[in-house]
Amino acid sequence: LALFSGGLDSILAVRIVQEAGITVEAVHFLIPVLSDYHRLPEHNARVIESARQLQVKLHLVELGEDYLRIIENPSFGYGKNMNPCIDCRIFLLKEAAKLMHHIGASFLVTGEVLGQRPKSQHEAAFNIAERESGLKGLILRPLSAHRLPPTIPEEQGWIAREKLLGIVGRGRNTQIELAQHWGLTYPGPGGGCLLTMQDYSRRLSELLKTQSRLDMENVRLLRFGRHFRLSDDCKAVVGRDRLENLALMWIYKARPAGKTLLTIKELKGPLTLLTGPADLDMLRRAAAITARYAHVAEGDRVSAKGLTNGRKHLLIPDVMALTPKETDRLRIK
Repeated sequence: LALFSGGLDSILAVRIVQEAGITVEAVHFLIPVLSDYHRLPEHNARVIESARQLQVKLHLVELGEDYLRIIENPSFGYGKNMNPCIDCRIFLLKEAAKLMHHIGASFLVTGEVLGQRPKSQHEAAFNIAERESGLKGLILRPLSAHRLPPTIPEEQGWIAREKLLGIVGRGRNTQIELAQHWGLTYPGPGGGCLLTMQDYSRRLSELLKTQSRLDMENVRLLRFGRHFRLSDDCKAVVGRDRLENLALMWIYKARPAGKTLLTIKELKGPLTLLTGPADLDMLRRAAAITARYAHVAEGDRVSAKGLTNGRKHLLIPDVMALTPKETDRLRIK
């Protein structure tokens, strides 16, 4: 069973094992912090096409709240941003092991390359992941196998070590040449992990200071809009464009309890979503932030309208745009 991103390295890892005469199935995990999560049909289509050219059965597995626990308190720490790479790898390997046993596979295959990623793709990290996942000796990394100790599949003669490679580092020339040799196509870079991105990580770090337990909704909300902290329990998110406005509206409609949706009555402009309990002062402050991004002129007064808890209509009169200084003070950067 191959852990399959659909990218170049995982495509080649599968092909190398196939060339040794071994039947391979693939699993692709959809994590909640996937940067392409809001474009799942396109993302899945790329992965499916990569699997199709290899003629392997593909399992698409969507991960949920259990995955979020490793983000809150990773045993092996974070990388440069809020990315718990080693804990993430252990989690995915454990999930893959369940499927491996279910389908009757003998070992796992990954496209990992020794030295390609500083946090999770070095030999010590590989050893930790194998030990913590209970898969010691059962993870074959065909692209770097010659630089790593022999695995059980090699020792048992299931696959000949000479059919494997010894690639090290971040260069891609060898992989590109192999893909050309086998006539394989592969997608360009795209669809990464939001936890490696600075802006998202700052928002997540701020969120974890006010609540210790994440849920799918607030993790998804972090990817949209401009975020403002109004109290420990209340946050305002202002859409930056039409698509973000639609996303905020969808989040509100999906679960309106405890939320408020605001916009400026007289103007076309951003939607603002408030999450958590908001008193009148917070509502007026959120309306003033909304007016600021609706380009209400200094000194002009407008009204904000909206919905709260899915049913109650709001009208907030005499709203003036918040000053740039005050807006910046409240914004989560």
